[in-house]
Amino acid sequence: MAKGKDLFDQLQKLTTEQRNPASMDIDARTVDEILNIITDEDRRVPVAVKNQIPFIAKAVDHAVRAFKQGGRLIYVGAGTSGRLGVLDAVECPPTYGTDPEMVQGMIAGGEKAMFRAQEGAEDKEEFGAEDIDKQKVSKKDVVCGIAASMRTPYVIGAIKRAKERGAATIYVTTNPRSKFESPEFAELARAVDVAICPEVGPEIVMGSTRMKSGTAQKLVLNMITTAAMIRLGKVYENMMIDLQMTNQKLKERAKRVVMTITNVSYEEAAEFLERADGHVKTALVMIKARVSKADAQERLKKADGFVRAAIDGKTYRIS
Repeated sequence: MAKGKDLFDQLQKLTTEQRNPASMDIDARTVDEILNIITDEDRRVPVAVKNQIPFIAKAVDHAVRAFKQGGRLIYVGAGTSGRLGVLDAVECPPTYGTDPEMVQGMIAGGEKAMFRAQEGAEDKEEFGAEDIDKQKVSKKDVVCGIAASMRTPYVIGAIKRAKERGAATIYVTTNPRSKFESPEFAELARAVDVAICPEVGPEIVMGSTRMKSGTAQKLVLNMITTAAMIRLGKVYENMMIDLQMTNQKLKERAKRVVMTITNVSYEEAAEFLERADGHVKTALVMIKARVSKADAQERLKKADGFVRAAIDGKTYRIS
């Protein structure tokens, strides 16, 4: 880990630590002008993320492969990056009905760092490595490091240890891909299978990576888990169909999903969901294929959980 003058020299080379020419006099601007500068810069983010689609696609493939063999997607980050990983992870169960173990977030400093910055928690590679060991990461898993600056020791330590333990590794940074080619990041580069590097440029406030960098990271994580869940059959058309009816809102949403896809009435949707033990996929196949609950369940099994294939009575194989 770089320290003192070495760290100073490393930081000043990073895109995330540069000054943004568009905001040099932002402290003398009106509120409207400040907000316009921010939104003008924010427009760069989606384009930067879109440029990384080939690499994001590879990350999705790794995630799907891990899920298919009973593995996990584990996000690792510090500060804002860590919180974004935890956020994406905790949203998967209510959205897609996944087991909470399936997508996880690790943050330097532990759970308390979600609510209050734990200064210094990110400064040691061994802390990241230890947390990977505690999670018993294996070759079934995929570990995704998130570090806007690329250089966060906790994240680097976690990725290196995950690679040693046989896991696939992903790295999300908003510094240029070329940085991986520099000698100081060579060891990290060897431990990364897929690098995702949306270049959003310097922040409006120098080094405040909760802004454009954070937005880019959030978009990338959304894309990874959403695409992976679609590839696992958790979406039919463009609707969530593996949601769990754990509260009143989700119960009503489940009825609306069934009604929208099948054109049955509110009362019929409620009846079919009850007959299907609250399982939206089963209810959909029962209605669309005009089969019994048992037949619908068998069709879903043969179709690997894909509703479209189950309705058509086909066996599905993911490419």
